Amino acid sequence: MSHVPPGSGWPGDPATPETPVAAGPEDVRELARESRDLRELTARQSVCRACPRLVEWREEVADVKRRAFAGETYWGRPVAGWGDDKPRVLIVGLAPAAHGGNRTGRVFTGDRSGDWLFASLYRTGLAAQPTSTHAADGQRLIGARLVAAVRCAPPANKPTIEERATCFPWLVRELELVADPLRVIVALGGYAWQAVWPALKAAAYTLPSRRPPFGHGVEVEIAYDGTPIRLIGCYHPSQQNTFTGRVTDQMLDAIFARAAELGG
Repeated sequence: MSHVPPGSGWPGDPATPETPVAAGPEDVRELARESRDLRELTARQSVCRACPRLVEWREEVADVKRRAFAGETYWGRPVAGWGDDKPRVLIVGLAPAAHGGNRTGRVFTGDRSGDWLFASLYRTGLAAQPTSTHAADGQRLIGARLVAAVRCAPPANKPTIEERATCFPWLVRELELVADPLRVIVALGGYAWQAVWPALKAAAYTLPSRRPPFGHGVEVEIAYDGTPIRLIGCYHPSQQNTFTGRVTDQMLDAIFARAAELGG
C-alpha cells in the first residue's frame, strides 16, 4: 500500500474519504483560502496531490521502505501541521523526512532530528514527553505547534521552487488561523527562515522593511493586528549539525526556553 487511505483509522488522521483533494496549484489556493478552521485546513493538507514529483516520491518511499521499518505501514501522505490549535509558540521547519514524518504521519516524529527537537521541547516545557516516535505515542505539545513549509517529503530533502510555491497557500492560511494568541515563531534552519517571511507577509503580519540574515538566536520583532510577535532563528537539529557539534542540547534549550518565556 503506497499510502494510508483517509478515514481508515490512522491515529490523528484529520481527513475522511469526503475531504476534497487538491490536484494542482489552483486547487491548493482555493481549498486553503476556504478552510474555516485548522481541522478543515489540516484535513485538506493531508490528502493534497498537487505536486506529481512529490506524490510519486512519498508513495515510492512508502512502498519500498527502509530496512529498519520494513514491517511498518508508512503514512505516505502530506504531513499536516500538528499541536496546539491556539499556540503561543509556532515552530516552522522545511519539509518532513522520508522515513520520519512520511512514515509516522506526524511532523518531526520518528527521525533523529525529531529526537533532538522533542527532547528540547520537553526540557523547556513545550512538550509532554521527551520522545516522539509514532502517531499514537501520547505525545502532546503544550502551547506550541509544529508545521512544515512544504508538506510532503521531497527527494534529497530539496523541494523545487515550483513545489514550494504550490504548497505556499497552506502555510499562509495556517499562519492566519493561529495568529491569535501567537507570540513567538521559531524558524528551524535557513530554508524555513526564507520560506516563512513571504508567508507572513501574505498572511498580513507586519514585518520590518529589511529581512535580517538568518542566524542562530537572531530575533526580529514582527506583529499581527498590532500585537507584537517575536520571530527567532534556530539552527536545524539535522544529523549533520548535531554530529558535528554545530547544534548542541544547550543551544536548542536556550532557543526554546526563550520562546517559552516570550510565549508566556
